[in-house]
Amino acid sequence: MNFLKSILVIVVVFVSFFSSAQHQRLENYKNFDKEVLSFGVQMGFNYTGFNFTPALNAYKDFGFRSIQAQALPGAQVGLLASLKLGTPILRLRLIPTFSFQERVIQYYSAPKLNQTQEVYNEERVNSSNVDFPLLLQIRSLRYGNFTAFAVTGMQFSLDLQSMEDKSQNYIDPFIKIRKKDWMAQFGGGVEFFNEFFKLGLEIKYSQGLQNVLVQDMSPVSKPITSLYNNSWIFTVTFEGGK
Repeated sequence: MNFLKSILVIVVVFVSFFSSAQHQRLENYKNFDKEVLSFGVQMGFNYTGFNFTPALNAYKDFGFRSIQAQALPGAQVGLLASLKLGTPILRLRLIPTFSFQERVIQYYSAPKLNQTQEVYNEERVNSSNVDFPLLLQIRSLRYGNFTAFAVTGMQFSLDLQSMEDKSQNYIDPFIKIRKKDWMAQFGGGVEFFNEFFKLGLEIKYSQGLQNVLVQDMSPVSKPITSLYNNSWIFTVTFEGGK
């Protein structure tokens, strides 16, 4: 429910600024497209989960009825550096970001003898990431104080909370994921020009490119062959010239 409310807030803000931009006769911040380098701050939230593959015969061999990966919301904040690539419609963006992420892997077992209810267990995977996305931004020409854009590129992530090197606790086992990951990103958004800065609303999808599961043959990892990070990211950017 909170996730849907956040989407609704973004839509309302978008409509409000779009309406304001269309009624604005004078162009704000005319010099932005002349500036080669600009800086800003980006804040938002993410909705992060796993693409996972169960092991062959996982349900039969380990007694599970199903295994599911649930995405959960998180937050992030970053700094933006944007470089114009010869023309105002192309910019290269580096956005060092600190993000908090959480996912849940849910294990459902069929009822055992003399039981009527299925057995449910879950493993929560938390991450505190330092992310380095390098993105190409392709912008439309200005229409008054409004532009639209698309972004695509790559991201390197370093999980400061990773337990990759921790000793497994086989009494209370946990999922290990790797500390480093590479992700492909693509998305789009809109920009609104104020007098002294540019406001951007953006949505991106990130897809991990490598299996981050550390297979240590623990009871919680044996039924799984692979885990790939994925995220939906919603951000607000405040950007100005040098």
